[in-house]
Amino acid sequence: MAAVEYGTRWTEQRGKRPVRIANCSGYKADPGYHMRYQAELGDVDFITGDYLAEVNIAENAQAHAAGQHPGWEQTCWDGIEQTIHILAQKRIKVIVNGGAHNPKGLAEKVQQLITEKGLDLKIAYVLGDNLFEEMKDIRTKGLPPHLDSDNSEVTYANHTLDLLEKNDKPIVSANAYLGAREIVKGLEEGADIIIAGRVADASPVIGAAWYWHSWNSTSYDSLAGALIAGHLIECSGYVTGSNFAGFYEYPLDSLYDITFGIAEVEKDGTCVITKHGAKKGFVTEDTVKCQFLYELQGNVYLNSDVKAILDDVQVQQEGKDRVRVWGIKGAPPPPTTKLAIFYQAGYQSEIVVNATGYGTPQKYDLYERMMRFGLARLGILDKFEVLEFQRIGVPERNPRSQLRSTTSLRIFAESSSPAANLGLASLLSEFAMQHYSGFHSTLDHRTALPKPYLSYYPAIYPQSSLNTSMNILYPTGKTVRICTTPPPRFEPLGKRESYETRNPVDLDSFGKTVRARLGDVVLARSGDKGGNANIGFFIPTRLPSSYAPGSPLYAEAWDWLRSFLTMSKLREMFAESWEGGYHVERVEFAGIYAVHFVVYEVLGRGVSGSSRLDAFAKGMGDWLRDVEVDVPVKFLEGRRKGMGSSNVSAASRL
Repeated sequence: MAAVEYGTRWTEQRGKRPVRIANCSGYKADPGYHMRYQAELGDVDFITGDYLAEVNIAENAQAHAAGQHPGWEQTCWDGIEQTIHILAQKRIKVIVNGGAHNPKGLAEKVQQLITEKGLDLKIAYVLGDNLFEEMKDIRTKGLPPHLDSDNSEVTYANHTLDLLEKNDKPIVSANAYLGAREIVKGLEEGADIIIAGRVADASPVIGAAWYWHSWNSTSYDSLAGALIAGHLIECSGYVTGSNFAGFYEYPLDSLYDITFGIAEVEKDGTCVITKHGAKKGFVTEDTVKCQFLYELQGNVYLNSDVKAILDDVQVQQEGKDRVRVWGIKGAPPPPTTKLAIFYQAGYQSEIVVNATGYGTPQKYDLYERMMRFGLARLGILDKFEVLEFQRIGVPERNPRSQLRSTTSLRIFAESSSPAANLGLASLLSEFAMQHYSGFHSTLDHRTALPKPYLSYYPAIYPQSSLNTSMNILYPTGKTVRICTTPPPRFEPLGKRESYETRNPVDLDSFGKTVRARLGDVVLARSGDKGGNANIGFFIPTRLPSSYAPGSPLYAEAWDWLRSFLTMSKLREMFAESWEGGYHVERVEFAGIYAVHFVVYEVLGRGVSGSSRLDAFAKGMGDWLRDVEVDVPVKFLEGRRKGMGSSNVSAASRL
């Protein structure tokens, strides 16, 4: 589309066609050129960017308060700086949460850039998410309820309430997850670039679609559809081939240097997920299903403006790199929003040592006994809040190389005082020449020294208590503050749904079985929500015609998956990793042939306070896909037919 046509979109096209919203970031690490790509490689109406993982703001909070950090994300600024001329030429609007701790500061910097270049763009920024002043003295004012406080089945991880119960855990940041209402107000005031802090990941997409289609606050089905559209494109390239469980069935060179997703959101909230034709990556039913299942908390997805009811979700390939998503229903939002509180929790250190081959289990037994003996002699064994000896890997039987025979012991420690961690590190020297046969480690033990760390307390906060605003910035330096109000209607959260399959099918009816990896017939995606992990499993759709959606065999595979993958089966598959304090919930998404689980407290306190090697549960789905189970032979044969060299056996060769 020519530049002059771009200039007419807001007066002639708004609301008359689907709005085309491109995403340029899912985390602060995404380089600025992704914003430029989305602007220059094709036609879009909005570019949105999510630069904030849960710990981002906290990491820079103290440095910002001390004047040693600008408070906003550098990659967000880089993107705007690279793209500013294209935005002005094509009249593309930008909505980002890269303002982090200081959206005003980034807005002023962008305004300075616009003034220097003589461009005609209006800047605005969102305030109201930063609740540090309200939360910094919780021992006097009280600690807000935990995010899972409404779930009586959940037992909190150890040390969850340390920030309240101990005096040496000061809060460094507290940010509420805002919705899209401020964004819509800014767009109504003519803003071209909106800089926000901690708005929820999908809120920029909701705001763009809400404004484009002139929805109102109670257009719940439409808002819910936009929420899920935002969820699908918010994570960089996760919907265009990255972090994709079925990657091994595609040329490996198509899986990097990819462009990110675009959502075409229609007036009723349904959407098509796509991408620019230029550069690499792909959008399929399976990549969309994987991203849909990522970081869910069951069948209801929450935002400050709407609840999305997910039970009837459907996806369908419409063409190359075009997948339609529909079936989302909406309901009024909850009266509370998520509040991320981070605090100085103490000190962490990590030691990794290796063992090779014969007698490996006994070697790690010896090393752990020796280290615990040393800590006890120093009088600090009981000074750790967390002290874990984690065994990583299993040596290959009849190994073909030393590397295949080598595994690691990871010693992870947390304490309130650095003295305990320093004592642990001192044992590396004391016992340097007392060890098991074949002992070796990396030459650099910097991670053994104590480092201060932040821990996370996920809370809820009343939306009616927020003091939010949209602020319009003018070249003269004048700012017009427009106060915003909470949603007009709330609906309390009900008990989370959790159930085994309805009308299960007798597993014997599927015929002969063979021991095979679950991943030979099932794809999965897993992720984190604080201390909880979610895992979604589904029957893939990149299949030969005999095993394609709508075929009898495909329907049979779904009947098998939903009947086989019960809560007790998941616990069985966890095996040695299951602990008694965990709580599991299960729902189904029949329209996409998926079974979804949430495992509560499996990640401890979550985020930077987790002792897990995989603290964000990114690998949990692929671990469980590698577990051997009884798989009906006909499903394995159906997966292999017609796949040639790209069939499921390719995974075993990687």
